[in-house]
Amino acid sequence: MTAAASPSVPLRVALLGSGAGSTADHVLGSGAADVRLVLGNNSRSGIFDVARRHGVPTAHLSGVTHPDADDLDAAVLAALDGAEVDVLVLAGYMKKLGPRVLARYAGRILNTHPALLPEFGGAGMFGDHVHEAVLASGRAVSGATVHVVTADYDEGPVVAQTEVPVVPGDDVPALRARVQAAEKALLVEVLRAWRS
Repeated sequence: MTAAASPSVPLRVALLGSGAGSTADHVLGSGAADVRLVLGNNSRSGIFDVARRHGVPTAHLSGVTHPDADDLDAAVLAALDGAEVDVLVLAGYMKKLGPRVLARYAGRILNTHPALLPEFGGAGMFGDHVHEAVLASGRAVSGATVHVVTADYDEGPVVAQTEVPVVPGDDVPALRARVQAAEKALLVEVLRAWRS
């Protein structure tokens, strides 16, 4: 694992999210990283409430604030660079990153996925769609993956994985709860270990 941080200095990260902010809350509460910025593309996202509660600066940047995709990419990059972060963490961020951000932070953008990649990944495989697919497959094991983000969904190198058993009688809410807990714990573990 590589980044600009040293073992004695917490990793400087930006958290990007679109939803309730439970992953961001877990990372912020863990002390695993120095969160410099929370960036969201949905002005009503709970991630902004989480950030305010933890005293972290926020930025809302989206197609509403920047209708032109290139302008949005430039604005996101400027916000990230201004926060002087080492690593970007997608914490339920439901938008593809632009080419400038992908190039500047290549190899330093992390995402979690609620299954063991490469299975049950790709376009359209997010949230409950993943858990439904795992249950429909009859597999005895699901899991969580932390991977590096590239231009294509769920195609980047796997950084770490953990297995989550599928138990008899599981439904989507039950499996989701166990996988989400595993995802959050795995992400914190990766952030603590991510050093130069």
